[in-house]
Parts: sequence; C-alpha cells; structure tokens
Amino acid sequence: MMQNTVLSLRGVTKRFGGLVAVNAMDFNVTEGEVMGLIGPNGSGKSTTLNLISGALPATAGAISLRGTDITTMAAKDITRRGISRTFQLVRLLPSMDVLENVMAGAVFGHKRHWGAEARTYAMGLIDRVGLGGKAHARVGQLTYIDTKRVELARTLASDPKLLLLDEWLAGLNPTELETGIDLIKSLRDEGRTIILVEHVMDAIRSLCDTCVVMSSGTKIAEGPPAAVLTDPEVIRAYLGDDDDA
Repeated sequence: MMQNTVLSLRGVTKRFGGLVAVNAMDFNVTEGEVMGLIGPNGSGKSTTLNLISGALPATAGAISLRGTDITTMAAKDITRRGISRTFQLVRLLPSMDVLENVMAGAVFGHKRHWGAEARTYAMGLIDRVGLGGKAHARVGQLTYIDTKRVELARTLASDPKLLLLDEWLAGLNPTELETGIDLIKSLRDEGRTIILVEHVMDAIRSLCDTCVVMSSGTKIAEGPPAAVLTDPEVIRAYLGDDDDA
C-alpha cells in the first residue's frame, strides 16, 4: 500500500440474502483527495459508505484505514480511528441547540474535547461552516441548509482523517447549492480527505479529483471526472433514470 493511502477497499462485498448490493469493490483514497462515488439510484453508493463507516458489516473483502484493517470494527471504534460521516437524511439531536449538537461530535469523536475546551472548539466550527450567531438556536428553527451546516460542523468536530459526505448537497436550491459547493471546496483546500456521494454533476466536476462509478453494486469506471462522465458505459448506466441525469 502506498504510504499516502488513507483508505483501501479490496474485494468488498455486501449481500442481503440473495441480493448483492456491493460486489467486489476495489479502490484507494489518497491523502488530501476528494473522491466522488457516483452512479444511478440503487447502485450501492450509500451501502458502500455504510460498510466503510461500520454501520453495516461486510460479507467479504477487506477495508483498511491507513494500513489498519477496520473491516470488522464496530462503528464507534471506526469513528474513533478517524472516519466521520453525514447522512442522506440530516440526523440532529432535536432537543439540543446548535452548540450542543456540535459539542456532541467534539466529545465522542476521534479527537475528544471536554468542558470549556469542547465549547470553544465547537464555537469555532460553528463559525467555520457559516452559522455564526446561531449557536444557541434550536435546530428545529433552522433552515434546511443550516441543519446541514450543523451536521457538517458536528462531523468535523471529531477532526476526521476521512470525511464521508452522503448526498450532503441534495435538496438545496441553486443559491444554497453554490454556497454548499463553496463550503466543501474550502474543506478540500484545507487538505481534507473526502469521499463524496453525489448526484449533482456540477459539484462532482468542480470538487472531485477522481470518481468511482457504480452500477448495480459493481464498479464500472474509475478516473478523473472529465473522463468517467463521458465514458459510454457510464452514460448507459444513467440512461432512463431521470433523477440522475
């Protein structure tokens, strides 16, 4: 394995009974890279993130983080080793305010902070994602993009080695989408390593160094966005699915 490889998947497979949701996936993610994981709905992208984060156990294959096998680790242990994620549906703690939600990531993540230190650290992240002045707002009072900002700040609070963004840009209006892309760009420019599951092709083109394309659980293409998005097999995989066109 190359020294700057953060994540490696080798033959990773997930079966649900007779359904093969992910079939012998192989790819590497290198330090500071933004990798796009794309494909039609139902192609296995989110399942792949669930396998990486430990939310689901792999049926076969191996997943390693900086050379350490994490294939059979519990999700909480994988988080503590430096993988954090967002979800397709934003998952916040509704009884808590913005600050408390972000502090939860600081307390339970890869690099733990406690007490006043956690509070100061969380306040910095709230500003970092553009929520300055809303630290004490209840999450139920926030706009949709602001709930996504809270989730992102909470994810960053663990200081992840690898950030998994599962359709973080989904559901945003054009102005919000531009803001969201700029925010992810700023994370990329900090040198963060990111896997981005996304259907917004403008975001894939502007953010990603490489792309892995999945169809029916199988990798069908890998390479720079400009190359894979013009690959005839990738185009065929998307045809007929209006949501992904």
